[in-house]
Amino acid sequence: MTSQVKSSVRDTRRRQTRERVFAAAFAEFKRAGMTGADVKSIAASAGVAHGTLFFHFPSKEHILVELVSREEARLATQFAAFLEKRHELDSSLRKLVVMVTGLERRLGPILFKELLASHFSPTRPVKDDWTDHPLIVLLVREIERAGCDGVLHPEVDAFYSATFFLLGVYGILTTTHDAAARRIMLTKLVTTAVLGLGIR
Repeated sequence: MTSQVKSSVRDTRRRQTRERVFAAAFAEFKRAGMTGADVKSIAASAGVAHGTLFFHFPSKEHILVELVSREEARLATQFAAFLEKRHELDSSLRKLVVMVTGLERRLGPILFKELLASHFSPTRPVKDDWTDHPLIVLLVREIERAGCDGVLHPEVDAFYSATFFLLGVYGILTTTHDAAARRIMLTKLVTTAVLGLGIR
């Protein structure tokens, strides 16, 4: 076996081990949240030693950052597919509400809150810019497109509009637990965003 083949086999095994660790951590995070997750349980479930786990992810926060990145990429793919079809800006905002509430159901309320909090954490292992978040980038572009089409008030700032809208969605989901109240608030959020954008 050549050194190149050996290296390829090692790389494949390393990736497979990393995926096992991530899958085990995701399951444990969904059960107990990142803060309450038991590292021993993650290692045991993945079938690796503690050292191996920390080789791939130096801390639980690193696993959460990876989770954020993967979930954002998954949602961005869905949103991009939606945007390729004929649509209006208000329907794009409603689609985002559906997608983000779906993410909360997928992760569970504890992990969902931790995922959102990680964006504002001073101990976040990775420092990034808004352009590193594909869902925000897509929404900013969508608002800019509507502006170029003359649909919006000319002074609308696409970045701030996108950011405030998503923060509004996140805020409602993390602070309001009554399903009926949530639906009303999310509907009003979309209506208010549309009015604020000056859609004509």
